[in-house]
Amino acid sequence: MAAPAEHREALQANGAALPAAPPDCCAAPARAQPLEFLASDGDAVEVVVLESRANAKGVREEDALLENGSQSNESDDTSTDRGPEPASPLKETSFSIGLQVLFPFLLAGFGTVAAGMVLDIVQHWDVFKYVTEVFILVPALLGLKGNLEMTLASRLSTAANIGQMDTPKELWKMITGNMALIQVQATVVGFLASIAAVIFGWIPDGHFSIDHAVLLCASSVATAFIASLVLGMIMIGVIIGSRKMGINPDNVATPIAASLGDLITLALLSGISWGLYKELESKAYVNPLVCAFFIALLPIWIVMAKRNAATREVLYSGWEPVIIAMAISSVGGLILDRTVSDPNFAGIAVFTPVINGVGGNLVAVQASRISTYLHMSGMPGESPETAPRKCPSPCSTFFSSDVNSRSARVLFLLVVPGHLVFLYTISSMRGGHTTLTLIFILFYMTAALLQVLILLYIADWMVHWMWGRDLDPDNFSIPYLTALGDLIGTGLLALSFHILWLIGDRDSDVGD
Repeated sequence: MAAPAEHREALQANGAALPAAPPDCCAAPARAQPLEFLASDGDAVEVVVLESRANAKGVREEDALLENGSQSNESDDTSTDRGPEPASPLKETSFSIGLQVLFPFLLAGFGTVAAGMVLDIVQHWDVFKYVTEVFILVPALLGLKGNLEMTLASRLSTAANIGQMDTPKELWKMITGNMALIQVQATVVGFLASIAAVIFGWIPDGHFSIDHAVLLCASSVATAFIASLVLGMIMIGVIIGSRKMGINPDNVATPIAASLGDLITLALLSGISWGLYKELESKAYVNPLVCAFFIALLPIWIVMAKRNAATREVLYSGWEPVIIAMAISSVGGLILDRTVSDPNFAGIAVFTPVINGVGGNLVAVQASRISTYLHMSGMPGESPETAPRKCPSPCSTFFSSDVNSRSARVLFLLVVPGHLVFLYTISSMRGGHTTLTLIFILFYMTAALLQVLILLYIADWMVHWMWGRDLDPDNFSIPYLTALGDLIGTGLLALSFHILWLIGDRDSDVGD
């Protein structure tokens, strides 16, 4: 890259012009001392120009990384420290990672349990009975938090860790630009999710209703917009608060984004769709008006997002992952739509948000951590030594001494105790219309472990693959990973229920 090269040349020039200053001094003093000396030396004015140009091209970000690493006073040579430098800010033990992740993980898990209980109740409402395509919207809109809020959390966590949110002006620019961006994405993706729900609902049955299609569109767009607005505000508060408390935002932001995300989104979808369904008979014009209102706000959010340099690129190039992720989640929704009304799959509605939410939360933490780690080594496309070109082996993903491998082990070990707590909570609240037997727990845990194992491995490959191809993983990886989590989780859970029904373990209903 040009900026680091100029930066090294400027430091070498300073060292040559100033014999009193050792040539192996660290970057920060090398800039500060010559400036004081240069004030009285007219021959070295040109060096000041070079240094200023280097700062303008990106050395400021490099300084932030050194400061965040809290080890800048130990580095002796800028050129030799560039290799191991990324690991400094992320020197965390397995215990510290687990301690920081545990509380947000449990909080997020209980949020998914609450969402599962809500889905278990609302599946009997008229709107879910007569407009069954709403079930297809459930994973797509619940996954929207992964596509938007978790991506927002990852993007802001990286910005906070590399010093791009330290001043009030920078903080305000990041907030306004990113909030406008997710409103644009939420509105568009919500509209496309409703179209996908209509198509997936029409193909198997061959039945199409224009009133139901407009209802799905209005419900989806309104839910996506309001949920993204609320959750985006929460995310910003969490990241700012965690930085002030000295906690790595990568460990807490994405799970907290999901802790209320599923519950808020599902509650909004159920309430809005129920209200709009009640208005179909007497006030059919309400549904198209709701659609038109939220779509009419799009130009405002687009203008706000374009004015911010941090979000302008994502506004143009960030559509592919969220749209493809929405389509993947909709396939999971089609599986849920086909199984939730089958008495042989009794209870699947309450467990689906839990297994999908837990898997998505854990892989989002890992993807956010790897992305931050790579950002501390340079810019996307530079292909540092930490980014493998080929598909990693499972051993390197889970059993190496690398900090990301350590976090993968910690996250994987949280699956069983976390799900046991969540299953006990569901059972104690008599949710799911089914009792928990030992064989059910074994099948459920097998599905959950397999889901997280696959997702963590894919995350290790995908984040590095995107980085090597000049794509920012903060903007591109998490939507794919959470959508794959929805599809894999729903598919494995449906398969487990089917096997349990075949062997006769799902006969023990506890009643409605």
